[in-house]
Amino acid sequence: QVQLVESGGGLVQAGGSLRLSCAASRSSVSINTMTWYRQAPGKQRELVASITSGGSTNYADSVKGRFTISRDNDKNTVYLQMNSLKPEDTALYSCNARWGFRDFWSSWGQGTQVTVSS
Repeated sequence: QVQLVESGGGLVQAGGSLRLSCAASRSSVSINTMTWYRQAPGKQRELVASITSGGSTNYADSVKGRFTISRDNDKNTVYLQMNSLKPEDTALYSCNARWGFRDFWSSWGQGTQVTVSS
């Protein structure tokens, strides 16, 4: 099993920036896709951004142009740079990793809280 540890959340004013990190514990596993999700109170979890091992990225429309996902394959770590934060970005941000044939295996981190004040 791969354990994921997120960090970098916190409280920030609207317009500010935060950088989230998610590190995978097992370097021997070749992780295919790493994805950031978020869930605000009373709302469904939504995909924020994803990145494949080859560097292909995908973003939710609500964060395009403000958030940037990147990864360091040698460190099995994914980052989410969040700029121009808005109060509606407030949520618990969780990291997901998928690996194996057709991304069969999956693991989740415990989440890191991001709170944006107006």
